[in-house]
Amino acid sequence: MDLSQRKQWNENHKKLTQIILDPAKHQNAVELFLQQHRLLHSSRMSHSPIATLEDELVKDLHEKTFRQYPVTAPDTKNSIIWHMWHVTRIEDMTMSLLVNNDVQVLHSGQWNKKLHIDDVHSGNEMTEAEIANLSATLDVDSLLAYRIEVGRNTREVISRLLPGDFKQKVETARIQQLKVQHAVKEEASWLLEYWGNKTIAGLVLMPATRHIFLHLNKSIRLKQKIQKSK
Repeated sequence: MDLSQRKQWNENHKKLTQIILDPAKHQNAVELFLQQHRLLHSSRMSHSPIATLEDELVKDLHEKTFRQYPVTAPDTKNSIIWHMWHVTRIEDMTMSLLVNNDVQVLHSGQWNKKLHIDDVHSGNEMTEAEIANLSATLDVDSLLAYRIEVGRNTREVISRLLPGDFKQKVETARIQQLKVQHAVKEEASWLLEYWGNKTIAGLVLMPATRHIFLHLNKSIRLKQKIQKSK
């Protein structure tokens, strides 16, 4: 995605924000979401005919760059692989459980074993030692495959929603399920409170779209800075 495509993505996100709560525009909102969402995952996820933001990130990305931690940047010291894992975990838990009341893709596909990690949480409030360990050990190919499965699941979940569903508040029982599943660290319990105050539209407009957009852009800047210096 070049600069003009990024600007268009932001403009479309504003449009989505304006129409998503209008039941009369439900199908338009779903279609616009799917258009926005496909640009945040590998083109393989949705067979996108154009290069996506993730495509831009992984193109010519050295594994050493992917794993480098800590990094020196104004807005993060976390590794690119952490950012990718973090946004995917949050998309999975919010879309699979909070929106769809179903099993997370991580659990249904036993992805933690494939990823070579024990952590099942969102990545918020991790210690430096924990981030360093994740950055060094997480399996890259499995992470990219997990992202594809999560992305496809999200698209199915949102496509099944009915007019008016975007207005629904997140159910307290589903938030409690995430707590039972240790989806966030105790130190990050604020995240559950934050999601608990959201509607389905709120989850679509942040965890499933803008949150990913922000972290991918941050990761691309890191890639450019690290690999330019080598």
